[in-house]
Amino acid sequence: MTKKSFYKHLSKRVLSFKYAINGLYYAFKTQTNMQIFKTQANMQIHIVAMICVIIAGFYFQVSTTEWLFLMLAIVLVLISEMVNTAIEEIVNFISPTYNTKAGIIKDLAAAFVLLSAIFAIVVGAIVFIPKLLLAFSI
Repeated sequence: MTKKSFYKHLSKRVLSFKYAINGLYYAFKTQTNMQIFKTQANMQIHIVAMICVIIAGFYFQVSTTEWLFLMLAIVLVLISEMVNTAIEEIVNFISPTYNTKAGIIKDLAAAFVLLSAIFAIVVGAIVFIPKLLLAFSI
């Protein structure tokens, strides 16, 4: 690999990170578009839940294994929300008017987020309910 091709390859990698950061920014920013606002509201709920779980994890001094499961659940929910947003944006672009098939695609993407959130709730319950019971001597 020549020096010139190395720098070209490196600049492409840097650009790919820039695009990924733009995607994260898009997922978290507020716009007036109703679809984005809806997604933003859901993402904001996920972020608040994530912060609460992290604080509770430090407070209850969860084990390394418990941290791994909690982080897996958090990341899964955030990723699923972003994938859902991407799918909805693609569907809106391809089919700007109502279409039954487009609705099914959006519903399936939303179901992915729902299942991820249920998984996160179950993981949180498994980790924190015993600690809460012990803390309150129930």
